[in-house]
Amino acid sequence: MRRPGRSLLFSGLLHPDLRHFLLKALMGNDAQQGLWVLTSFQSSNGFFKSIQSCCPPQHIASDMNQALSSQSQDETVPPALDDFMRLEADIFLMRLPTGLQTRQCQAILSAIGGDTAALQDVRAARNAAMSAVPGVQTQELDAHLRLYTRTPQSDDAAPLLVYFHGGGWTFGSLNSCARFCARFCQRSGASVLAVDYPLAPEHPYPAALDACVEAVKKARLMAKEWGCDPSRIALGGDSSGGNLAIATALRLAAEGMTDLSALLLFYPVTKVWNDSSPSWRLFGKGYGLDSYLMKAFSHAYAGSSPQRPLISVALADDEIVRQLPPTLIVSAGRDILADQGEAFAMRLRHLGVKTRHVVFPSAVHLFITMPGQSMAFERAVETAMDFLHHPDGTISTQD
Repeated sequence: MRRPGRSLLFSGLLHPDLRHFLLKALMGNDAQQGLWVLTSFQSSNGFFKSIQSCCPPQHIASDMNQALSSQSQDETVPPALDDFMRLEADIFLMRLPTGLQTRQCQAILSAIGGDTAALQDVRAARNAAMSAVPGVQTQELDAHLRLYTRTPQSDDAAPLLVYFHGGGWTFGSLNSCARFCARFCQRSGASVLAVDYPLAPEHPYPAALDACVEAVKKARLMAKEWGCDPSRIALGGDSSGGNLAIATALRLAAEGMTDLSALLLFYPVTKVWNDSSPSWRLFGKGYGLDSYLMKAFSHAYAGSSPQRPLISVALADDEIVRQLPPTLIVSAGRDILADQGEAFAMRLRHLGVKTRHVVFPSAVHLFITMPGQSMAFERAVETAMDFLHHPDGTISTQD
């Protein structure tokens, strides 16, 4: 019996990224999902017309370069890819375990009260080891630092990304960000230093920030020994990890260290409280990061003082903020933090910081660390790779 959608899969109408995902689904454990996706696409009026007109990657890059040169403020993805991101995100949300964030919230509140047993279970669930990635070597430098390098290693010194995982400052680990770190290393050729920092509420602010600052200082000292270029050290992170990347850069700038090459931020937290923004109201429940869980994160990490500038980095003084390196912010459009990312990008531009803000309108929170939004994940990796190598705003046209 002929599989639904097979002729379309091999017809050339599909964008390469869509075809790659569907082939993986059909050939792997997600065959039912792949077939459902193909059938849904076939019955969707006008969808394939938009895919057929979708530019290949090198043309997308060219269009983005033109947009940058004409003072475009934010970037997004072609409509066909956004439609696909929406489909993936909706499936991802449907597959999240019922009551997951409620249990996480309760575990954090119990830990604040002194009982950490449930939170330890949450942490263990986000700490599964990942399989080796071809062409990437990992080295455990100590219990809190893992170095990813591409093999075979080039004779030229590689850029180094120091990466801080997300998890609301309360969970997450070297393993929870391993998929991104390994993939970014594999695709970009950069080395990645993943940092495992002390977690709240047992270790509230500034413990995590202190550990992140020390990790960057160690990276500066050890870069040459690791085969990296000490003049090309970037910081990155997702969600609370993005917050720590900004705060680390701000504190280093205050100490006179302003030679970081870039910030690579994925849906970063910039205000550790309910900012009453439209995205907070619209996406505060059911989109991967609920408002009540964000409140628990804040309480665990910041206590009763979330408005300190190295916690809520949006409050940092202009004189320090304008010393930040070129900054990339990749936002999920359907995310409680979407407006925070947009506002911070606008402020950086106003202060003269080279800034690129890319929005995936239909993606939701968690596409960096949790499998399920492969299109957003891969686009984020590619975008970050381009920015690391071209922070002046010129986008690579390499597929």
